[in-house]
Amino acid sequence: MFFERPESGERAILVHIELASEADRENPRELEELALSAGADPVEFLTGTRADPSPKFFLGKGKVEELAELVREHEAELVIFNHALSPAQERNLERELQCRVLDRTGLILDIFAQRARTHEGKLQVELAQLEHMSTRLVRGWTHLERQKGGIGLRGPGETQLETDRRLLRARIKSILKRLEKVRKQRDQGRRARKRAEVPTVSLVGYTNAGKSTLFNRLTTSDVYAADQLFATLDPTLRKIELADVGQAILADTVGFIRHLPHKLVEAFRATLQETTEASLLLHVIDCYDDERLGHIEQVEAVLEEIGAAEVPVLQVYNKIDRIEGAEPRIDRDENGVPWRVWVSAVSGAGLDLLLSAVSERLGEEMFHDELKLAPTDGNLRAQLYAQGAVVAEKVDDQGEMLVEVRLQMKDFKRILSRLGIRQEQYLSEMVD
Repeated sequence: MFFERPESGERAILVHIELASEADRENPRELEELALSAGADPVEFLTGTRADPSPKFFLGKGKVEELAELVREHEAELVIFNHALSPAQERNLERELQCRVLDRTGLILDIFAQRARTHEGKLQVELAQLEHMSTRLVRGWTHLERQKGGIGLRGPGETQLETDRRLLRARIKSILKRLEKVRKQRDQGRRARKRAEVPTVSLVGYTNAGKSTLFNRLTTSDVYAADQLFATLDPTLRKIELADVGQAILADTVGFIRHLPHKLVEAFRATLQETTEASLLLHVIDCYDDERLGHIEQVEAVLEEIGAAEVPVLQVYNKIDRIEGAEPRIDRDENGVPWRVWVSAVSGAGLDLLLSAVSERLGEEMFHDELKLAPTDGNLRAQLYAQGAVVAEKVDDQGEMLVEVRLQMKDFKRILSRLGIRQEQYLSEMVD
């Protein structure tokens, strides 16, 4: 006998089991943060240890009985596991506990569904939810569409389960078609930026590391930011001006998390493409978090999964305002290249250093020299001023104009080419 699932589940019991396998271990504190982010009210936290999950209930029989007692005692409507449950385990637990059971994947999908704001974001979340739900179709849905009989159509007919599966497949097919259209529009935007040679800087990091707060600071935007997991979901692009580089695009993307559901990674592949095709990734890290090294590993694992492992990375150690005595600074490697910047997105400390480091990483091949310009070089002088490349200007004793310029090498070559000036006139070493 199957119970009717409640329309909402507020009072929740959280379940975390320590498993022997390191790969399957989760953070119990993170489960509580996820539950609160979803709007649940955790009333009890059940913990335990097992060598391996039970095939039937994930838990042992004694723990199932203890959990059932807690459900009755607190009149809980929802039990949330900090693990991935199989469809059979979920069904068996629901039958035994007589309340709705949600695993870690389902909880993250629910949070994503709440956070999605754009048309594309909602489609991506729905796709991931439907694909996850398709494995759990045993009276999970109730009468998606009522069957009608008729002359020549009587008999056993199509079962409710088959009907639900058919409707699911049709809906998934429809969403994939609409997402393909959105992907083409995104590709056009990326191609346009490439033609204009506008670099893209993409913010990545573990959820709640402070990406959106940093994004707002750097772009003077008002993207929603809060001290909760997955506060923002939809990607946001804004223009920023960088010294020596000029205009760039800053992209704020969805936060990553340990064991990010594979279906979500697949569904958000189009959105995450902003990351894979970026000129530079800013990996935002909560330097105050004791789990930061594990979070760094998880972010790097997701970047590898989406094909962004080869994109240059600049680490941003955020939230130095929480560490006593911490000061903004740039850490450089043995070649003097910036690889980490210490900042506070909340107070704004170190953001000038961050922008300087980003400019340095994007403009590694710079032309910085003093040019001797003749009176006939007025067009070149005007182009350099238009590019914002003139640092200083003076006239020598012979009446010739000396102009100190600093700009990216590719931009300087483009100006010379546009004016029909031979590059060797100003560049002693030519680079093809």
